[in-house]
Amino acid sequence: MATQTKRPRVAGPVDGGDPDPVAGFLNWCRRVGLELSPKVAVSRQGTVAGYGMVARESVQAGELLFVVPRAALLSQHTCSIGGLLERERGALQSQSGWVPLLLALLHELQAPASRWRPYFALWPELGRLEHPMFWPEEERRCLLQGTGVPEAVEKDLANIRSEYHSIVLPFMEAHPDLFSLRVRSLELYHQLVALVMAYSFQEPLEEEEDEKEPNSPVMVPAADILNHLANHNANLEYSANCLRMVATQPIPKGHEIFNTYGQMANWQLIHMYGFVEPYPDNTDDTADIQMVTVREAALQGTKTEAERLLAYERWDFLCKLEMVGEEGAFVIGREEVLTEEELITTLKVLCMPAEEFRELKDQDGGGDNKREEGSLTITNIPKLKASWRQLLRNSVLLTLQTYATDLKTDQDLLSNKEVYAQLSWREQQALQVRYGQKMILHQLLELTQVGSFPVP
Repeated sequence: MATQTKRPRVAGPVDGGDPDPVAGFLNWCRRVGLELSPKVAVSRQGTVAGYGMVARESVQAGELLFVVPRAALLSQHTCSIGGLLERERGALQSQSGWVPLLLALLHELQAPASRWRPYFALWPELGRLEHPMFWPEEERRCLLQGTGVPEAVEKDLANIRSEYHSIVLPFMEAHPDLFSLRVRSLELYHQLVALVMAYSFQEPLEEEEDEKEPNSPVMVPAADILNHLANHNANLEYSANCLRMVATQPIPKGHEIFNTYGQMANWQLIHMYGFVEPYPDNTDDTADIQMVTVREAALQGTKTEAERLLAYERWDFLCKLEMVGEEGAFVIGREEVLTEEELITTLKVLCMPAEEFRELKDQDGGGDNKREEGSLTITNIPKLKASWRQLLRNSVLLTLQTYATDLKTDQDLLSNKEVYAQLSWREQQALQVRYGQKMILHQLLELTQVGSFPVP
């Protein structure tokens, strides 16, 4: 089975420590009715990193690995200040929707008699989380330039600061008996946001609930011990009274049990969870081409002011159709274009003859909207019209220019085991993100060749 470099997990509760945190956690599980199969074990041995769950005996697909009663979940409803959080719900609304859970964690962490203390003992050490939001800004920008991560982190940091100072701190100061001075800290809040980002679970809505607000995140003891793999062997199922972790494929004795955090590209994994899957293990990896980059490529292809103005007119038309946006991206996977409709429509509108565009615009976009033959899989790209391929190719070339290194530089680092081993953990993770994206982009270059063009 493939393995991945996982975020470091360091044993130890927030204050002091149980000399055997696993035994303390298992005793707590028995008290709260969290049932683990005798075929599984919580262990630091045989896992990709830190604590994980390992099969003591062979497990068959469909077997139940553990059951977590809903009363054992840590949420804004089950914590010891749940009533207060519910009464103040209106004042705690935020862009993230996480404030009530974060306040629950801030309270329980410093409550001497918190029922969750044995669970906290298996948490990672908060000061050693490896999300890029904790990297020095210069290091983050240097190592992850072009990947989209630095921009995502800057937005996170701005939102965290705003949320803390406008909602969280005033709430804690209004309830000093529930929040000691030591938890009134932006640094701690920052760490807990990262922990919730990486370790919480969000129950999916039922089909008939699609119009509802998303469910609030919750902490799920035992489930959050499992490490992630795209090719996972277990899955969390939700029911009215409990959550169940079930094997999705046979797991041999001694093998680690992996959950999935969803279909995550490596840039999303490092951003949200602080780790990546090394190339080529992450079959869900993607590369983004910013929508404005395609606009830039189209503008570069104009020769007169009239053509330039027409290109902007086409772009505005695409915006009106809600196919593109200033902050949007076309997402390219290894085998398919995940934003297929948006990309095809954009290439079509930007490349069609001026007269045809006028007709389409006069029809307010309601003209011949039939889909091109087949779906836009990667192997179908050479079948696109030459003008479409040229625009896509030029967009890829512009995207590759945003990275600080080229493909060969990264390839040389990865292929030299001695040199790779000397890189820091962060350098290795960032390298894997960059390399996976560039491999997808270079595959696009090969498939969009219209003539002979230099490849950076």
